[in-house]
Order: sequence, then C-alpha cells, then structure tokens
Amino acid sequence: MARRTYDDSCGIARALDLIGDRWTLLVVRELLLGPKRYTDLQTALRRIAPDVLAQRLRDLEAGGLAERTELTGPGRARVYRLTDRGRELQPVLVALGRFGSRLPLPEHPEELTPDAFAVALLTVFRPERAARVSIRVGLALGVERFMVSLDDGRLAIGRETGDQPSALIETTPGVLTRLLWHGLPLPDAEASGTLRITGDRSAAETFLRVFTTRLEPTA
Repeated sequence: MARRTYDDSCGIARALDLIGDRWTLLVVRELLLGPKRYTDLQTALRRIAPDVLAQRLRDLEAGGLAERTELTGPGRARVYRLTDRGRELQPVLVALGRFGSRLPLPEHPEELTPDAFAVALLTVFRPERAARVSIRVGLALGVERFMVSLDDGRLAIGRETGDQPSALIETTPGVLTRLLWHGLPLPDAEASGTLRITGDRSAAETFLRVFTTRLEPTA
C-alpha cells in the first residue's frame, strides 16, 4: 500500500509525511535514549497493536530514522535504535513536550513510562538552575536504568552504561512525577519505601532541586 502524502513541498509537510502517522513519534520517544527490543517497545506503548508497531518500525527504517542491530553480550538481543538522523528529532520531541505540559491531563492519567519520564526531564530542564552543578545521578525506574549528567548548566541523559554515578535513586516514574511536580515530600516517599537513595545523598538532593517545578510534563 502506498504511503499517504500531503504532496506539499513545505518542509513541515514533508516531515509529517515521514513522522506524522499515529504512534510514530511515541516510538521515537521510546528509542530516544537508547536501543530497545521489539517486546520492550510493545510493553512501553501499552495500547499499540502489534501490526501497527511493526509498520511504524518499518516506516522509520525506510525513512532512515531507525535501524535494527544486535547487542553484544549474553543473549545478543536484536534491538531497534535511532540513527543519527533519527536523533535529530530530540529537539522536536522536547518542544512538543513543553507545549503539551501546559495542556490538561487525561481524565485518568496513567503513569509515565520510564523513557517518557526521562524525556520529560529534558522538557522541564532550566540550565540556569544547574549553573555550577556537576553531578552524575543514576535513576533505576523498574527494569530501566538511566544516567543523568549535569555539568554547569548542561544536561545529558542516556541509558546506564556501567559508569558509577555519584548517587542512585531507585523508584518508579509515578513517584518521581509526584515528587518533582506535584508536591510529594521526599521524606514521605522514603518513609513509604517507594523511593530509595544510595551513594552521595547531597548529589541526589541537588538533582531533585534542579528538576523540581510546578509543570505537569506529558512527554
């Protein structure tokens, strides 16, 4: 079946020909911080039909935005990852996240996926709040682990690479969402057993202060 097109020479229209189909940008969101297996994508995108996910991945491959590869190590899992061209969509997703964070939440909002939460950190980040801050904090959100690096107003987030962080925060996206953006006190989260900090506590608290806002991200 031929792909639909706007048949419009405008750059926006041509971009939407490639990434404007339903679910496409959410697939990109889940791949933005590192590769994932097909089953991981299916789990994260809870409501996507298997045939739709397969088609969106084929479209991203055909457009040069994603590729299949094989991870080294035990199991040699086959994964999808963004190409350099696909990673150019990061500022697009961040801008959409900032725009969407000011829109009403769904009536019954579900917890963000770990990757959606990590991308949400990009949308709310304010460099001036991290001036003269230099820390590396690990986030263990269920089975997903990320490294957040702050370096004098610069932010980098990626999947954990094995490097040792200054501090590790183990929790869920839902707890961190409430802690950072909805007023949940840190002592309450720790007392409930839903959040645990190991390593340099001052680094973890600095990370939380940098990202604490009243925005409601919906990346």
